[in-house]
Amino acid sequence: MAGADQKTAGQGTVLPRHIAIIMDGNGRWAKKRGLPRTAGHAAGAETFRRIASYCRDLGIEYLTVYAFSTENWKRSADEVSAIMGLLKKYLEEAIEKMRRENVRIRILGDLTPLSPELRALIDRVEAIDETLETHTQANLCVNYGGRDEIVRAVKAWEADPDRGELTEEELSKYLYTAGMPDPDLIIRPSGEERISNFLLWQSAYSEFYFTDVLWPDFTPKDMDAAIAAYQKRDRRYGGVKK
Repeated sequence: MAGADQKTAGQGTVLPRHIAIIMDGNGRWAKKRGLPRTAGHAAGAETFRRIASYCRDLGIEYLTVYAFSTENWKRSADEVSAIMGLLKKYLEEAIEKMRRENVRIRILGDLTPLSPELRALIDRVEAIDETLETHTQANLCVNYGGRDEIVRAVKAWEADPDRGELTEEELSKYLYTAGMPDPDLIIRPSGEERISNFLLWQSAYSEFYFTDVLWPDFTPKDMDAAIAAYQKRDRRYGGVKK
């Protein structure tokens, strides 16, 4: 929720509770090295693991990443298959690590087009998720689109016999991110400066940080730079500070 309390670290510096990342630049990273795009996605997956662990260690409560959009099905069958293979590998690892590392993992998006094998793995991850007591959560947006999410939320609200009056707060209960704070900081590497249908509702008052670094090259130092830039922002949520 916009304006929610935020964690502090060090000498009163404010840490974002929720960081979201558009993981962009895998294909260009591979092309620069004469490698297939699938190699870029594999490198990007390793970067996600490192950054997720780093955010956990910093005390970031929520990390949400754009892993596969509703539009990404337009890519080649080989590329889509490679991305789904990396998702499968990550979920298998998560099943082994979630309890040990005490990290919740959520998959956000329309999961119906995914293979039965992937959906079964997601069910297993969600079953473990419900047993954990932790303030650390990683969200992977898979077959996700911001406009699609809003349409689905409206339809779910209309179909709910116990629905309340349609307000912003009420509709938020039907989003994939229900119960989570809105992202404080959205990071997009690779030099592109657009939102690409990512968290359209939730990003109304998010701070944005753009960098030319391609996602596979993104390091904890780059995360530190993004957080440092965020800490210099004056967040007013439409109001005026006295």
